[in-house]
Amino acid sequence: MTFFDMNRDRGITLKLCLAVVVGVLAFGQASAQKANRADAETDTTKTKQAQAVSKEVYERITKAQEMVDEKDYQGALRLLNNLYNPDKLTEYEQANVLNYIGFVYYNMDDVTNSVRTYERMLAIPSLEPQMAKQTTYTLVQLLTMEEQYAKALSTLERWFVLETNPAPEPYILKAQILYNLNRFGDMVAPIETAMDVARARGNPVKEDWYGLLNYAYFSLENYAKVRDIQIVLLQNWPKARYWKSLAGAYTELGEDEKLIYAYDAAHTQGMLEKDTEFVTMAQLYLQAEVPYKAATLLQEKMDAGVVEKSEKHYRLLSQAWMLSQEDNKAIPALKAAAALTTDGELDLRLANAFLNIGEYGDCVTSANTAIRKGGLKSPDNAQISLGMCLYNLRRYGDARSAFVAAGKSPRSKRTSEQWVRVINAEVERNRQIDLAEKAARKKREELEAKRRAASV
Repeated sequence: MTFFDMNRDRGITLKLCLAVVVGVLAFGQASAQKANRADAETDTTKTKQAQAVSKEVYERITKAQEMVDEKDYQGALRLLNNLYNPDKLTEYEQANVLNYIGFVYYNMDDVTNSVRTYERMLAIPSLEPQMAKQTTYTLVQLLTMEEQYAKALSTLERWFVLETNPAPEPYILKAQILYNLNRFGDMVAPIETAMDVARARGNPVKEDWYGLLNYAYFSLENYAKVRDIQIVLLQNWPKARYWKSLAGAYTELGEDEKLIYAYDAAHTQGMLEKDTEFVTMAQLYLQAEVPYKAATLLQEKMDAGVVEKSEKHYRLLSQAWMLSQEDNKAIPALKAAAALTTDGELDLRLANAFLNIGEYGDCVTSANTAIRKGGLKSPDNAQISLGMCLYNLRRYGDARSAFVAAGKSPRSKRTSEQWVRVINAEVERNRQIDLAEKAARKKREELEAKRRAASV
């Protein structure tokens, strides 16, 4: 996982290079103007001589600037290289020329030569402290672009010695370099320092900084910190990936009861997109014992074609509907799922759904299909379901046979015997009722015959 783009460092470096060059030229122009006003005068202090550029040097650097603006980088480079002569230039003038040569190389995408030029510039003994500081930081970023991370880090440490009051960004740059050196644990201190500096200056802490800090703590497997960072990110920059990262942190911390809140919030805000995310959301609803939400979510996404209409998903959907006590709605899902399987497990569930809504004929059909397909975890349960449906259809003989078959399993023996007794009692009761009805009918017929005989 990468929380920054090294290409962005290029843009940052360019801005810093420009800041160095523009600052130097402004000082040089003022010095040149002073020199023009004092043509007849002679400087008496070496300090002033050291901190001024001659009119010729200034004009040639200005010309190089114009050539850069016209993107004539080769022309600007030739002009500056011809100008650079340590035997004829003061150290301050050398620094100005090298500074601009490095800038031209950068614009030519020749970072290697830009680095070498700035290193030569930093080797000048009398280099002005502010210029040394700016150039050192620019060099850090160029070295980072060149993927010379160890050298970039040591150069940055030298810069921290020069800069007594660093802004937050250099600390972030240090963390980025440490990232590329795989020193993830060492990233924490500079990032948190950057955040402290920003807050002390009344500046906002940036989103990317939290991203870097999150990665550092994640690499340390400090999931409590990861969780806390994700919460901050969500409060300030609500995005789908932060909800998912928060959910991952909850999972790692074993805080499953909070996991559903992260997914639910992401779903409510329309941040779930992938089919796997919706399936996970449905599973979490089931775990949280809100099966109706699981069922409606899955049904909606399967109908919309977002979640694949597979046996696995139909199975989950039917389970959600059944746990919601919505057997009528579970039946279509069970039918679809059962049609995609070779074992009878889902056909048995379908039989039980039909049993629950009183569709006994369909129950018998599905139960028989389940038994025929086989592969059942509990074949005896299939026989019990079949027997119950047959019993409700008053097919007592077939029902008794089903329960007897179920009773072959020790687990279902007692249940089977109870049902057989119920069926036998029902059969006997019906037999007695039939006998009573026949006796009553016979008696009515005899009375009717006597009345007819008496009337003759």
